[in-house]
Amino acid sequence: MRLANKRALITGGAQGIGLAIAGLFCREGAVVYVADVKKDQGDEAVRQLAAQGGSGKFVELDVSSEAAWREAMRRMETECGGVDILVNNAGINIRKVIEEMSGEELDMMYNVNIKGVFLGIKYVLPIMKKLGGGSIINMSSVCGLIGHKYTPEAYTTAKGAITLLTRSIASRYGSFNIRCNAICPSTADTPLVREMLKDPQRRQERLGEVPLGRMASLEDIAEAAVYLASDAGSFINGVALPVDGGVTAY
Repeated sequence: MRLANKRALITGGAQGIGLAIAGLFCREGAVVYVADVKKDQGDEAVRQLAAQGGSGKFVELDVSSEAAWREAMRRMETECGGVDILVNNAGINIRKVIEEMSGEELDMMYNVNIKGVFLGIKYVLPIMKKLGGGSIINMSSVCGLIGHKYTPEAYTTAKGAITLLTRSIASRYGSFNIRCNAICPSTADTPLVREMLKDPQRRQERLGEVPLGRMASLEDIAEAAVYLASDAGSFINGVALPVDGGVTAY
């Protein structure tokens, strides 16, 4: 198994991409902590992992709260001895263009999408230093690599910040054997997206830009996360990896 005995925390792990990553990490032998602000969904996610033969624990975590991060890290150190893998997956998207978005909505997005990632990295670094290394994986987006006319500007700027934060951490902390990489998916096949793409125009917009002609599956993204977390990716550091079917190849 590619992640045998690795200890992982996945934010936004109760559904969608986060849950898919949690499931594959479990199947690959990791000790998985599913972190989410929604306790009911988190408990259900852990039940789903158990039903699939995996083993996960739930951590209630508001990623924008320093106190919550300190407690999550304390708990993992106490229960399993530390954290080898951090997946900063939690994120939100208020779908309003720049002319319509309020300052309060902008703050809300940046608190989760940027501050949440920043704090996760801040509080896991001392633990990974003590352990002699680790892998940090940040969920960016193709919108963190290119301008995207179908995506609100607040989202693209947040994901762009994550991409450069990833590279900054990689360059500073690589000497501690701590690798930091980002995954940059195109539109992913989630229930929310499937609902959005019932609109024929939106479906054509999103699928028409992908050379491979389909959305990214949750498995596509989870497999990228396993690669970056595993020994197979041991010399990969500071990369923003497109999982996009060629969207950014233009």
